[in-house]
Amino acid sequence: MLEVRDAHVFYGDLHVLHGVSVQIASGELVGLVGANGHGKSTLLKAICGLIPIRSGEVIYEGLRINELDAPERVAKGIVYVAEERHLFPDMSVRENLMLGAYLPSARKRRHEHLQLVFDLYPRLEERQHQLARTLSGGEAQMLALGRGIMSAARFMAIDEPSFGLAPNLVRAMFDTIERINEAGMAILIVEQNLLQLENYATRVYKLEEGRIVDGSAFQAAMQ
Repeated sequence: MLEVRDAHVFYGDLHVLHGVSVQIASGELVGLVGANGHGKSTLLKAICGLIPIRSGEVIYEGLRINELDAPERVAKGIVYVAEERHLFPDMSVRENLMLGAYLPSARKRRHEHLQLVFDLYPRLEERQHQLARTLSGGEAQMLALGRGIMSAARFMAIDEPSFGLAPNLVRAMFDTIERINEAGMAILIVEQNLLQLENYATRVYKLEEGRIVDGSAFQAAMQ
């Protein structure tokens, strides 16, 4: 479904990704692990069009999308869920969700997707009229993921979904991510908690100093 081929990414003169190649098939949930500062978030942002690739290719559903900007990639079905969540704090939960369906293709299915979000996250339905800034960390993460669903995406790049969550909430968060995947969404997920990924991911890539060092097994990723 999505393939990154020999991607090189720079921040100014700093070479961050060195010939990275990954593949995610339709329906897969693939993990990406590695130490902080080794390029994991950069890879997600490059896939989603938030930062440019200097050389290499991003292929999505058979088409090269290097020249597409982030909104154009969203229109193609690619969505990024940032670690920082990027919610609109002074808008309601429902308004934040509806903003996820701003494209015409997503707008047509907004009621269907809103019901899916509320089925996954009943807490959001209970709090749909509250301001986003009043939510707990776990609820804010639910809202960020829910907004991604509202975009009618087929591929979701998720950055550190368990960041800042209490341990008792992490398992529940991964359970809902698994349900999103089972509903047909291909997912690439950056996560520090490898033991959680072991329960959910098809496979795991390990990124080290901007290079993929293994993409085959959990045992190799743990080394």
